[in-house]
Amino acid sequence: MPDEQFGFMRDILSAPSPVGIEGAMTYGVLKPWLESHAPSGWHVHQFQGHAGIVMDTHPGRDDLFKIMLIGHADKIRMQVRSIGDDGKIWINSDSFLPTTLIGHEVKLFSEDPADPGNYRVIEGGTVEALGAIHFADNAVRTGDKGVKKEQLYLELQIHGENKKQQIENLGVRPGDSIILNRPIRRGFSPDTFYGAYLDNGLGCFTTAEVARLIAERGGTSQVRVLFAIASYEEIGRMGSRVLAGELEPDVLIGVDVNHDYTAAPGVGDRRLPRLEMGKGFTMCVGSIASEQLNRIIETTAHEQGIPMQRDVAGVDTGTDGMAGVLAGVDCAATSIGFPIRNMHTISETGNTRDVLAAAHALAGTIQALDTLPDPHQAFRDNHPRLDQATPLAHQGSAKPDTDANG
Repeated sequence: MPDEQFGFMRDILSAPSPVGIEGAMTYGVLKPWLESHAPSGWHVHQFQGHAGIVMDTHPGRDDLFKIMLIGHADKIRMQVRSIGDDGKIWINSDSFLPTTLIGHEVKLFSEDPADPGNYRVIEGGTVEALGAIHFADNAVRTGDKGVKKEQLYLELQIHGENKKQQIENLGVRPGDSIILNRPIRRGFSPDTFYGAYLDNGLGCFTTAEVARLIAERGGTSQVRVLFAIASYEEIGRMGSRVLAGELEPDVLIGVDVNHDYTAAPGVGDRRLPRLEMGKGFTMCVGSIASEQLNRIIETTAHEQGIPMQRDVAGVDTGTDGMAGVLAGVDCAATSIGFPIRNMHTISETGNTRDVLAAAHALAGTIQALDTLPDPHQAFRDNHPRLDQATPLAHQGSAKPDTDANG
């Protein structure tokens, strides 16, 4: 990946956008970038209840077949729970494993109590739990037991008299957001990178990259594309269902990270799909995923030589690919991703080739849909018919004909 693209990806991933306060990524990075690359006539939709945005290629054209791609900007975060007399800022761990947080540098964002709406950032703090190995129970020291989420606190090195008051004088209050401080860096192996918040800055980068590719290729004429950046995914996919409900897409594709199951320790006996970082983007099969839509994506990838891996989901995709169902909108949906390692840690690891594979496959899919004479009817009429499946002959060696005497 060229340095310019990598720099844009790093800007997206490093933007402080914890759950509910995603504006740094959506308004600070993505909106101006999308507008600078958009042809005349494209329009950005904004929303009242959250900082999600949607770049629309054909605003107002509800007669066109609508395709929505969704990345989500919200990052899992820690929050201040309470402040102790000893100066410890007790925090929650949200969707992090408590053990993975200890010792890592973070940023605390605090609203000024005297000037609501004005936020300040505190750096130099670390997440701690035990203080030192010497103070831990023997079972924790040996690894037989782990760190509990209730043990986590933010260490700001406060000392002297009235430690709690010192913290309160900074304006720190319950509910303040805390995020990991680790911008991505290029990794040791070719095409790799690591850092915090690949989940799901990568989905946002890919969605923006597809918008750039479509713009460079002259846009679309038969289909209306909605490049969406959602909020609230990490607390139940509350944002994307609003976008789907408001704009009612005909096709909806969630773009989110996936797991490198091949490299994941301790999951071999689960017989999970052999998804692997560096071997292409992933496509969800099962759950609410549309077989028709998947067929177009897979055909596009095959025709263009783009590496792809099939993932499987049961009841729920676990991504914003569910937004149409959750919003009660009739649309063909699926979920596209990229295998990463160490999800929800400070050292998430990905491969740029997988990300770019997803972007080019999605751009190609949009162009393929744009060539259909009537995409609305094509999706209504071409649902798979397993009653018309072709019988598959036995693949073993055929037995030679013999007479009655052998």
